[in-house]
Amino acid sequence: MIQVEPRGEVAIIRLDRPAKKNAQTPEMLASLAKAVETAISARAIVLSGVGDTFCAGFDLSMAQADEAVLERLLRNLSRAARALREAPCPVVASAHGAAIAGGCALLCGCDFVVTHEGAKIGYPAVRLGISPAVSAPHLCAQTGFGPARTLQLDPGLISGREARRIGLASDLAATGPECEPRAIVLARSFAVKPRHALGYTRRWLNEIDGSLDESSHEAAMRSSLACVGTAELRERLAAAWRKV
Repeated sequence: MIQVEPRGEVAIIRLDRPAKKNAQTPEMLASLAKAVETAISARAIVLSGVGDTFCAGFDLSMAQADEAVLERLLRNLSRAARALREAPCPVVASAHGAAIAGGCALLCGCDFVVTHEGAKIGYPAVRLGISPAVSAPHLCAQTGFGPARTLQLDPGLISGREARRIGLASDLAATGPECEPRAIVLARSFAVKPRHALGYTRRWLNEIDGSLDESSHEAAMRSSLACVGTAELRERLAAAWRKV
């Protein structure tokens, strides 16, 4: 479910479940976290997805069958996003096609996001009774509180252009297929810079914006987990599946 391609001093990590638009499973997220945590020799990381969609969020068919899966998804998503933020080198994401809910949360763990105008980005999971609070600490650090509040409380999707305007994305490619090559070019530009200077600067920036605050992440996790097992969640998931 995860593909790792070393390319010189850049590690390209791809979500590899294209038939499901790279929908996340607990195993995928755990593998992603491990891939990032073990990429210790890389001087830059690119996070991408196989196929025409970066990530469609959680595979809710699994959560529909077993509520315990949703708890594992939330916990492993938090671990993966934090691994991206705590990586010893810059991380560049290719947000092509769509970055929905858990996919959007992964973007917030990255330093730079390359997307395109037609991309669909956001947190529609709140419509289903799932709280996206687990990703709020990283999202607030990325966009500021105002845009983060709008993204997480309003379940609509925004375009890649709007994502760049609010600070969630840092660069716009012309089309989806151009996002990953552009992200690789950007990652290579970091790979030739002084490793320690970049690493220390990156970590200090994360300290300043609160990205590494353990208590904030634990509180955010508790907020999301509080929705698991509620009647509201069951009813909304069931209603969503009746429409499929």
